[in-house]
Amino acid sequence: MAAQADIGLIGLAVMGENLVLNMESRGFTVAVYNRTTSKVDELIQGRAKGKKFIGTHSIAEFA
Repeated sequence: MAAQADIGLIGLAVMGENLVLNMESRGFTVAVYNRTTSKVDELIQGRAKGKKFIGTHSIAEFA
């Protein structure tokens, strides 16, 4: 069974990344997607490591 997120955001530029970090800090599990999948990987392995994030590499996976 796939993990379930409370909220999701598409786009991990400066504002998107800070928005998802803020949402997660408020207790939400956040799904993230970015057209450039390496940006998702960088976030999940970096600033979001050990936090409640679900990194996705496709819109289908994100939905």
